Amino acid sequence: MKSCTGKVLAVTSVLLLLLVMIAGCTSSPASGTCTGCDDRNLELLTPPAQTGAGQPGTLNLSVTDANNRFSADLYHEIAQETAASGGNIFFSPFSISSALALTYEGAHGTTADEIRSVFYFPVNNTRLREGFAAVNAGINSGNEGYTLSTANALWAEKTYTFLPGYTSIAQQYYSANTTNLDFAGQPDASRQTINDWVAGKTNNKIQNLLPAGSIDPMTRLVITNAVYFKGTWQKQFDANQTSDAPFTRPDGTTVTAKMMQRTDEDAVYPYAETPDLQMLSLPYTATSGPGLSMIILLPRENNLSTAESYLGPANLSALEQSASARRVMVYLPKFKLETQYSLKETLSAMGMPTAFSGTADFSGMDGGQDLYISDVYHKAYIEVNEEGTEAAAATGVVINQMAVAPGSEEPVPVFRADHPFLFLIQDNDTGVILFAGRVSSPADA
Repeated sequence: MKSCTGKVLAVTSVLLLLLVMIAGCTSSPASGTCTGCDDRNLELLTPPAQTGAGQPGTLNLSVTDANNRFSADLYHEIAQETAASGGNIFFSPFSISSALALTYEGAHGTTADEIRSVFYFPVNNTRLREGFAAVNAGINSGNEGYTLSTANALWAEKTYTFLPGYTSIAQQYYSANTTNLDFAGQPDASRQTINDWVAGKTNNKIQNLLPAGSIDPMTRLVITNAVYFKGTWQKQFDANQTSDAPFTRPDGTTVTAKMMQRTDEDAVYPYAETPDLQMLSLPYTATSGPGLSMIILLPRENNLSTAESYLGPANLSALEQSASARRVMVYLPKFKLETQYSLKETLSAMGMPTAFSGTADFSGMDGGQDLYISDVYHKAYIEVNEEGTEAAAATGVVINQMAVAPGSEEPVPVFRADHPFLFLIQDNDTGVILFAGRVSSPADA
């Protein structure tokens, strides 16, 4: 994935799918209905269920499985593109998937096939829609132990007509109401309105998701998704025990990190190990249900590829199932990451180039075939300290119009994260990976 100067910055978990189209749906934010839209063929709103599309054996995955497969794919793609720098990585696969699901709802033909293949969306539209509706409802159900929310929205050019079925599907299944903006006459003011919405949904952790110039008079639709999380560790770290300690970067050089630690008898966590890797699960406080956890994959040697091989859903699930609660001596650096990515070339390389080309087909949105994605922006933010974690992410897809347990006999394992490691934040109820990242150098964050 190519990072853009001024476009790549990790901020609080807010996903903004920016769909900039030469369309101007005049839907009411409150009702989600489209005033002034004509009744063109509503079948255009439903991506056709072409059999044989997508990757073998992945056509009927659940939304959770699809998200987690995409998470692993995107991580590997970003890691490959940033191999030279070996820097930190952080993003929200769920935020990106949510935004692109709304985009996919308006895609047809090869455009739809490619998006579905990259994101592993189920070929059955009902399964896709009801899956996202259920996951979103679960995320927004509320828990006094932590704060977790996600939100979607459509922002439409006020003079452009969208198919009412498209905006209806967005509202019914994705809770994405439509707001009309003056992209044609006031593009920058419209951009600020959307950025303010994103900031508000992410406790101001994601600022200026859409960079200057990303909205222009040819913009017709912006699809946004925001995700925000703030939770405290079920077993917090004592700040008085945090001290400076060396952390080895991927290239073998060292930096000084603020190393937290829990080595007391109550430091009992789900833990698993293999000959080349240790896995630790740190749960967050929850008043009901299974809550959320941070899963850390720590290679025994300074070789991230060892941990990266476990990111696939099957390997990760097997590792988690092998874990047992036991006392662990935990050393974990404090860190804060802010990243921003331009995903156009990354997603194209992953298998969906048509959506960014002049042959894109988003006729499910307006009945025409003159819309294409000009770029996809993503920002993410995370801060991990003694109390817990705050995270957020945002993704923007801009669509424009074409010019035309422990036993006393066992040794107590030491989990010292003083070299690069991967981490995931997972909803323990659904299994959805909300955030994923890599810490190569906490001091550089």
